[in-house]
Amino acid sequence: MERLYLACIVVSAVALVAITLVIPYGVFMRYVMNSASSWPEPFSVLAMVLFSFVGGAAAYRAGAHICVQMLTDAVPPAVRGVMLKLADLVMVATALFMLVWGTQLVKVTWNQTIAEFPTLSVGLTYSPIPIGGLITLLFIIERLWLGAPPPESIMYRDQPLAD
Repeated sequence: MERLYLACIVVSAVALVAITLVIPYGVFMRYVMNSASSWPEPFSVLAMVLFSFVGGAAAYRAGAHICVQMLTDAVPPAVRGVMLKLADLVMVATALFMLVWGTQLVKVTWNQTIAEFPTLSVGLTYSPIPIGGLITLLFIIERLWLGAPPPESIMYRDQPLAD
């Protein structure tokens, strides 16, 4: 699971770097060269989909996902545990939704293409949705079965943990 988590981080980082490089290129071409390129914006949207769904799975495993921490901190520990388990079950439903309906979306759009990328299947561009759902589901199963991963498993191993 640790390797899968690190792969998610790497894929998300590459997508984010690509977005960071492509958007300025598009702006430069449009406003400096007065010759707009048609591909930077759709490319960035595709990279953002990849970044969002694969990175979201990694964020869940790291415990960095959106959470109403103020609410869980305000309740007794026993209630907090129940609330956190309930949040995990809601995440199971969300991951299953992404997996099932994302797969359906990929199937339905597989033979369509994007105007700016005529050889690229729309279904392929939507594949991060069910893949992200599957990875998130695996991370949820890991959390429910083994508990949250220890902090040192999701940080740089060479650096000591802060006190």
